[in-house]
Amino acid sequence: MTTRPQPDARDAYPRLVPLTTRWMDNDVYGHLNNVVYYSLFDTAVNSLLIGAGALDLQGGEVIGLVVETHCNFFEPLAFPQRIEAGVRVARQGCSSVRYEIGLFAEGAVQCAARGHFVHVYVDRDSRRPVAELPAAYLQALKTLTP
Repeated sequence: MTTRPQPDARDAYPRLVPLTTRWMDNDVYGHLNNVVYYSLFDTAVNSLLIGAGALDLQGGEVIGLVVETHCNFFEPLAFPQRIEAGVRVARQGCSSVRYEIGLFAEGAVQCAARGHFVHVYVDRDSRRPVAELPAAYLQALKTLTP
């Protein structure tokens, strides 16, 4: 018997990233289209990595490739709405990180959606996994580990 996923509380995440929805995010049913949730996950994590000086979009030698994603939906989100993305690191390997993200309507106690994605960090040119994450990444990940 499988247990049905439940929403997390905001205190389950060490960092919160403010985000906003856009007009184009709504689908014909009046709420965010499911693909938008994945975009918000990616935006939240990469914003934190850029802000920490770990991710250099133009010149960094290491980039993260998404190899796995998942999302559970609990309540709809829509435009216009402010959102807070809770971010945590659930697992960290030599070249991979599993990020877990909860999307909260601004001020909500429980997340409207919860998901994860796994980045495998690779050399920008060869696209081969790195032997170990650079120091800037390791430092940034410490702030995301509960």
